[in-house]
Amino acid sequence: MTDETPSTPTDFIRDIINDDLKTNKNNGKVATRFPPEPNGYIHIGHAKSVCLNFGIARDYKGTCNLRLDDTDPAGESMEYVQSIINDIRWLGFDWEDRLFYASDYFEKLYQFAVELIKSGNAYVCSLNPDEVREQRGTFTEPGKESPYRNRSVEENLDLFQRMRAGEFADGAHTLRAKIDMASPNIVMRDPVIYRIKREPHYRTGTQWVIYPMYDFAHCLSDALEGIVYSICTLEFENNRPLYDWIVEKLITGLRPRQIEFARLNLSYTVLSKRRLIELVEKKYVRGWDDPRMPTVSGMRRRGYTAEAIRNFCAGIGVAKNDNLIDVALLEHCVREDLNEHAPRAMCILRPLRVVIDNYPDNQVEQIACANHPQKPDMGTRNVPFSKVLYIERDDFMEDPPKKYHRLGPGREVRLRNAYVIKFESMVKDEKTGDVTELHCSYDPATLNGPPADGRKVPGVIHWVSAGHAVPAEVRLYDRLFSIENPGNEEDFLKYLNPDSLETLTTCRAEQNLKNAAAGSRFQFERLGYFCVDAKDSTSERLVFNRVVPLRDSWAKIAGK
Repeated sequence: MTDETPSTPTDFIRDIINDDLKTNKNNGKVATRFPPEPNGYIHIGHAKSVCLNFGIARDYKGTCNLRLDDTDPAGESMEYVQSIINDIRWLGFDWEDRLFYASDYFEKLYQFAVELIKSGNAYVCSLNPDEVREQRGTFTEPGKESPYRNRSVEENLDLFQRMRAGEFADGAHTLRAKIDMASPNIVMRDPVIYRIKREPHYRTGTQWVIYPMYDFAHCLSDALEGIVYSICTLEFENNRPLYDWIVEKLITGLRPRQIEFARLNLSYTVLSKRRLIELVEKKYVRGWDDPRMPTVSGMRRRGYTAEAIRNFCAGIGVAKNDNLIDVALLEHCVREDLNEHAPRAMCILRPLRVVIDNYPDNQVEQIACANHPQKPDMGTRNVPFSKVLYIERDDFMEDPPKKYHRLGPGREVRLRNAYVIKFESMVKDEKTGDVTELHCSYDPATLNGPPADGRKVPGVIHWVSAGHAVPAEVRLYDRLFSIENPGNEEDFLKYLNPDSLETLTTCRAEQNLKNAAAGSRFQFERLGYFCVDAKDSTSERLVFNRVVPLRDSWAKIAGK
């Protein structure tokens, strides 16, 4: 750790750290941690915390641990652990050799509980959960002391040891901290710190039948790892006095300090893990990595970049009060990053066949197309051009309005990077009346140049050669919910967006995309940014996910 402190970024947490460094508090040590519970995949809200904790460690040349707070075996699994590890690494952060588990400390935590019993600060309570709730009191009335509160130290030690040995049924006893049943903070009214739970643990198996509560294990795990700043979200603010009480009773020397910040609330999104689990288990989405999910794995599969997510987290800053962040800002960060780095390509989502009548029947030209119009260093690619093409169906109108600058009767349009073509005639389905084929002529003198007679051709459309195009499936993803704040709704499922996914199965992509690697991203010209689906796309079946459209269609970003 050096004497220098960063000038940017700044926020109230870094202000606290800077003040501590000025007085050499904690001997100049800066140590943080990211402590997720492995009972689900991490989401964009967790990503904010990841960026904050690892970012502080980076800025102050300190350390940041990754610890899995696995104190509740119900719902925890190694699948979730591995997903968390993979997602944080993908976000660009490294904990080196500092990967820990709360379950590593089960024996130490048990001994800490024994210390509390011996010092008269904990007791075994035989009330059932309903009775404990009834006696806890309200915000205006104090709680009632448990009739078991004054058991002797010897009796408490014996019962606690027998709890560990598995002599009692689930719920028969708990270990409670002896604090103050009249405290204005209900959290401090003799909270439960250990419970009996005969649930196999994904790491320790059936070794334990009692497990520490999160509030007890969390602060002591921080202390055991030498964490200085325990940074958490505002929902834990009321628990801070309990955090401090436990470490003061059991820890000497350097003690971690809990600091709360506003959690991320994102519009058109739910971030409650309970609700995300419901979406997955009831199959409203196709798993935790569904590209509509706000999970890191879902966003990665959709095509979001780690840099865009980091930029978003940096841009929203660290606040003290909860607020709702417009998801359009996240999409803007993704769009800005992809605009800079994604190569261009052409793909037809809803194909309409075009025959160029005066183009030689067997001729195929290779049209040189820039991979990025603003970045010559990204080079060019050759796209085959032939007599029969596909264009987008909505790039032709039989009776177009005046300001329609695409193809129609009596109209010309330029094909991107190629020729000017003119509408000549159309073929319709006899039963439906739908246009099934266009016949056009081309001006051979207009390859990437204006017409010789100086006439204006205002419209430009994209295309692919029908004989060379690659069949593709394209999934058009949109926001999962149709209202701005579904998290405030009791029946949040009622507001699922029925148009959150549209699957197009007859798309045609340019030949160069045939062997595109899983996860690779492109700007499909005039359509948006797309990513090769990492799970479903194969050499026989090319699948693209829409990452974001070229422009936000739901909201406006100020100044953009």
